Amino acid sequence: MCLALVVDDDPTQQLIISKLLKKIGLDVIVANDGIEALERVQSTSPVLVILDILMPRMNGYEVCQRLKSNEKTQHLPVLMYSGQEQEFKALMKGNKSGADAYLSKLSHPQELINAIYQLLPKKKKSLPEIEPIRVFK
Repeated sequence: MCLALVVDDDPTQQLIISKLLKKIGLDVIVANDGIEALERVQSTSPVLVILDILMPRMNGYEVCQRLKSNEKTQHLPVLMYSGQEQEFKALMKGNKSGADAYLSKLSHPQELINAIYQLLPKKKKSLPEIEPIRVFK
């Protein structure tokens, strides 16, 4: 099972990202904040974490740093996916959080898929390239 964890405090973003991931064959679980994300990682062992930056209780930077400093989760691919352009650009330059990839929420859905392909190379052959999808029918 290829399980992805989507961490975002915005239910609409959770839905959009989840539908996209399901469209390419990944199972999805969600967390509403950083503390819940760390609990989900421990209880479910996802193969990928898609992580927002600004969230209540614990922000995405701290979640990523904790995952990358833990021996059990240090190799878990983390994709920072945020709409915070200014912080995002500064983060990309310094790579302070240790994330494996960074992507703006303003990017095209195929860019998210491409980033996932890069983070999960063993699964690349089984994940189809998709056309832009309609999230709401």
